[in-house]
Amino acid sequence: MSGMGAGKGPQSEDQKPNMADQSQSNQLNIKVKNQEGNEVYFRIKRNTELRKLMTAYCDRQSLDPKSILFLFDGRRIHAEQTPDQLGMEDCDEVDAMLHQTGGGGFGDI
Repeated sequence: MSGMGAGKGPQSEDQKPNMADQSQSNQLNIKVKNQEGNEVYFRIKRNTELRKLMTAYCDRQSLDPKSILFLFDGRRIHAEQTPDQLGMEDCDEVDAMLHQTGGGGFGDI
Protein backbone atom coordinates (compact mmCIF):
# COMPACT_ATOMS: atom_id res chain seq x y z
CA MET A 1 0.00 0.00 0.00
CA SER A 2 2.80 2.41 0.78
CA GLY A 3 4.00 2.08 -2.83
CA MET A 4 0.59 3.17 -4.13
CA GLY A 5 0.45 6.11 -1.75
CA ALA A 6 3.94 7.20 -2.73
CA GLY A 7 3.02 6.98 -6.41
CA LYS A 8 -0.09 9.09 -5.99
CA GLY A 9 1.54 11.67 -3.74
CA PRO A 10 3.98 13.23 -6.22
CA GLN A 11 1.37 13.33 -8.98
CA SER A 12 -1.14 15.22 -6.85
CA GLU A 13 1.63 17.48 -5.53
CA ASP A 14 2.69 18.29 -9.09
CA GLN A 15 -0.87 19.29 -9.93
CA LYS A 16 -1.47 21.42 -6.83
CA PRO A 17 1.21 24.06 -7.53
CA ASN A 18 -0.20 24.61 -11.01
CA MET A 19 -3.69 25.18 -9.62
CA ALA A 20 -2.28 27.32 -6.83
CA ASP A 21 -0.31 29.44 -9.32
CA GLN A 22 -3.50 30.12 -11.26
CA SER A 23 -5.49 31.04 -8.18
CA GLN A 24 -2.66 33.17 -6.79
CA SER A 25 -2.55 35.24 -9.94
CA ASN A 26 -6.30 35.96 -9.77
CA GLN A 27 -7.20 35.75 -6.09
CA LEU A 28 -5.83 36.76 -2.72
CA ASN A 29 -6.47 35.46 0.76
CA ILE A 30 -7.00 38.49 2.99
CA LYS A 31 -7.26 38.47 6.78
CA VAL A 32 -9.49 41.08 8.43
CA LYS A 33 -8.57 41.65 12.08
CA ASN A 34 -10.58 43.68 14.59
CA GLN A 35 -9.39 45.60 17.65
CA GLU A 36 -9.88 42.58 19.92
CA GLY A 37 -7.64 40.46 17.69
CA ASN A 38 -10.42 38.36 16.15
CA GLU A 39 -9.67 37.36 12.57
CA VAL A 40 -11.91 36.62 9.61
CA TYR A 41 -10.47 35.33 6.34
CA PHE A 42 -11.68 36.18 2.85
CA ARG A 43 -10.69 35.18 -0.66
CA ILE A 44 -11.10 38.03 -3.11
CA LYS A 45 -10.12 38.64 -6.72
CA ARG A 46 -7.40 41.20 -7.29
CA ASN A 47 -9.66 43.46 -9.37
CA THR A 48 -12.78 43.27 -7.17
CA GLU A 49 -13.76 46.42 -5.30
CA LEU A 50 -13.03 46.06 -1.60
CA ARG A 51 -16.61 47.13 -0.93
CA LYS A 52 -17.50 43.45 -1.32
CA LEU A 53 -15.04 42.38 1.41
CA MET A 54 -16.11 45.23 3.70
CA THR A 55 -19.81 44.42 3.32
CA ALA A 56 -19.22 40.69 3.84
CA TYR A 57 -17.19 41.36 6.99
CA CYS A 58 -19.87 43.61 8.47
CA ASP A 59 -22.58 41.09 7.60
CA ARG A 60 -20.67 38.24 9.27
CA GLN A 61 -20.00 40.31 12.38
CA SER A 62 -23.49 41.89 12.50
CA LEU A 63 -22.01 45.39 12.31
CA ASP A 64 -23.20 48.60 10.70
CA PRO A 65 -20.80 49.27 7.80
CA LYS A 66 -20.89 52.99 8.64
CA SER A 67 -19.44 52.25 12.08
CA ILE A 68 -16.32 50.41 10.85
CA LEU A 69 -13.15 51.91 9.43
CA PHE A 70 -10.97 49.59 7.33
CA LEU A 71 -7.22 50.19 7.21
CA PHE A 72 -4.44 48.65 5.14
CA ASP A 73 -0.86 49.51 6.07
CA GLY A 74 -2.24 52.28 8.29
CA ARG A 75 -4.19 53.94 5.50
CA ARG A 76 -7.95 54.08 5.13
CA ILE A 77 -9.43 51.78 2.50
CA HIS A 78 -12.09 53.27 0.25
CA ALA A 79 -14.86 50.96 -0.94
CA GLU A 80 -14.15 51.51 -4.63
CA GLN A 81 -10.46 50.54 -4.34
CA THR A 82 -9.21 47.13 -5.41
CA PRO A 83 -6.47 44.95 -3.91
CA ASP A 84 -4.33 45.62 -7.00
CA GLN A 85 -4.64 49.38 -6.54
CA LEU A 86 -3.43 49.06 -2.95
CA GLY A 87 -0.63 46.65 -3.80
CA MET A 88 -2.08 43.88 -1.64
CA GLU A 89 -0.44 40.48 -1.65
CA ASP A 90 -1.66 37.06 -0.61
CA CYS A 91 -2.11 36.73 3.18
CA ASP A 92 -2.09 40.50 3.79
CA GLU A 93 -4.00 41.88 6.78
CA VAL A 94 -6.70 44.54 6.89
CA ASP A 95 -7.56 46.18 10.20
CA ALA A 96 -11.24 46.74 11.03
CA MET A 97 -11.55 49.54 13.56
CA LEU A 98 -14.63 50.89 15.29
CA HIS A 99 -15.09 54.35 13.82
CA GLN A 100 -15.31 56.76 16.72
CA THR A 101 -16.75 60.22 16.39
CA GLY A 102 -17.06 62.90 18.96
CA GLY A 103 -15.01 63.05 22.08
CA GLY A 104 -12.78 66.00 22.58
CA GLY A 105 -14.93 67.17 25.45
CA PHE A 106 -12.82 68.69 28.18
CA GLY A 107 -15.69 69.47 30.54
CA ASP A 108 -14.48 66.97 33.15
CA ILE A 109 -11.03 68.49 33.53
